[in-house]
Amino acid sequence: MFRVYALEARSEFLKLARMRTYTISTLLFPLMFYGFFGLAMGRQAVEGFPVPMARYLLATYGAFGVIGAALYAFGVGVAVERGLGWLQVKRASPMPPAAYFTAKLAVSMAFGGAVVVLLFVTGALFGGVTMPLSQWLLMGAALILGSAPFCAMGLVIGCFAGPNSAPATVNMIYLPMSFCAGLWIPFAFLPPFLQRIGPLLPGYHLAQIALAILHAPSEGSVWSHVMALAAFTMIFTGLAWVGLSREREKMYG
Repeated sequence: MFRVYALEARSEFLKLARMRTYTISTLLFPLMFYGFFGLAMGRQAVEGFPVPMARYLLATYGAFGVIGAALYAFGVGVAVERGLGWLQVKRASPMPPAAYFTAKLAVSMAFGGAVVVLLFVTGALFGGVTMPLSQWLLMGAALILGSAPFCAMGLVIGCFAGPNSAPATVNMIYLPMSFCAGLWIPFAFLPPFLQRIGPLLPGYHLAQIALAILHAPSEGSVWSHVMALAAFTMIFTGLAWVGLSREREKMYG
């Protein structure tokens, strides 16, 4: 059984690695934004802000990167495969149904991990970000594991959106959510009405966990943000189950 799961994950990884649109957008966009905002603002602290931007934005763009990897892998991937009838083939095969979703989860986290490593290397080499190895590892693990609710969110999009509309749907959710959650610029710099919206978004809670590990200005306790992400995961998983049940009823009556 382990071999079945491993082969499915390997096939999923090769499929996404060969899709240039996915790899380029997933790996390069967070680096590009971090270069524009994090590195361009330099290693010095901005007036009235105690942490250098290169350090602060390393956490938020790390969250931005793993969220994108999860949403595109699940949201676009599931919608396209659903539209092509590939899910029907999977259901007809003797493969365990969980292997399909487990493979996507593992691969999206693997790409998210690659984004985090690239951002960490860029921040350390060009942004002057320094911290103990344990802190690097803890923040990396928190970002990668924190992508779970966004995998569930992507699955919801994949279950309800069509193959042609899924990329636009992901962008309509991903980009505004990232801005309002304070992933592009520090949350304290956002207008007050957006600061009231931020805590309602899962991206905000993931970023706050990473910032707390980084000892940067953050809101609330880490435990409250972990519980919020767990709640979002359960909500999105329930919605995805409804979408998958609807799809099964449509095919089999």
